[in-house]
Amino acid sequence: MFRENRVKGRLRAGDPSIGCWLSLGSAAAAEVVAATGYDFAVIDHEHGPGTLADGLAMLRALRQTPCTGVVRVPSNDAVYIKRVLDLGAEGVMVPSIDTPEQARAAVAACLYPPRGARGAAYGVVRASAYGTAEDYAARADDELLVILQIESAAAVEAVPDIAAVPGIDALFLGPYDLSGSIGKLGRFDDPEVRRLLDRGERAILDSGLPYASLPSPLRSPLALKQAGCRLIASGLDVVLLREAARADLAALRGGR
Repeated sequence: MFRENRVKGRLRAGDPSIGCWLSLGSAAAAEVVAATGYDFAVIDHEHGPGTLADGLAMLRALRQTPCTGVVRVPSNDAVYIKRVLDLGAEGVMVPSIDTPEQARAAVAACLYPPRGARGAAYGVVRASAYGTAEDYAARADDELLVILQIESAAAVEAVPDIAAVPGIDALFLGPYDLSGSIGKLGRFDDPEVRRLLDRGERAILDSGLPYASLPSPLRSPLALKQAGCRLIASGLDVVLLREAARADLAALRGGR
């Protein structure tokens, strides 16, 4: 059955949500992450090995929990966006949005006419419970979470115009690609990178749209929350597994 988007409801209420990235393409990992209580999980199809079939299995795992399933698509591709929406993604994250024209194209791919240009097969796709959720077409646009990523110096300058595009639910500041856009990838100790991150953060907060981001050496999860970030994609399945394995090995080897 069609369900309300809990994270979108939290945004409307002004409440922050905590999420986890899913990069392994594993439905079991998605299930574990969701069971711990994360508000949302981002199935990452920009990076990582996951296929659409893997994404479907992961969305099914998440659906057994309150955790909202978001798919980060590889690019601003209307066909790929249509396919993940038909699979039942409750949110879409689109990377590398630099202009209001790109933002309009992304939003149009997410919404049905007349608000957008999403192709219609709601009578048969999984998103509508294979046509049994008769109110799907009427509710889909309002329940979908649309997140656009601001990941370059040019995008930061364009934030006011991007944010003016109707249909965007949050702007996600990507600190790593942002630093790379000025030729200083990961150099968070560099003053220019710090200024650019501060400017991007302030531009999103001033835009009136919810601010979303992930932790970096300049912003811990708590610092993001204190700065007004409303969607904090804090965890990552790879890192959680890696660090738990390192801690386990260190404890065992230290006991020799």
